[in-house]
Amino acid sequence: MKKTTSTQEKTSLIPRFLLASLTLGLAPFAPPHILGKVKWVLGGATGMQLMDWFDLVLHGTPWVLLIGAIIWEAKKKLM
Repeated sequence: MKKTTSTQEKTSLIPRFLLASLTLGLAPFAPPHILGKVKWVLGGATGMQLMDWFDLVLHGTPWVLLIGAIIWEAKKKLM
């Protein structure tokens, strides 16, 4: 029996997450906001307030989703 898949299963989420990463994940663009937050956290996060942590989560989520989607797609291709 042939296994059928819906078009939704064939559609990759990578382009959507890439778009979100390049827009929300990098905004504001000069310099990319997420880079400053990551450097701040790696430097010990001294002086970070709740709003800074929220900002890190807001700008970091698209990147985490993109990396997760890439890993997911790679695992599906290996199986």
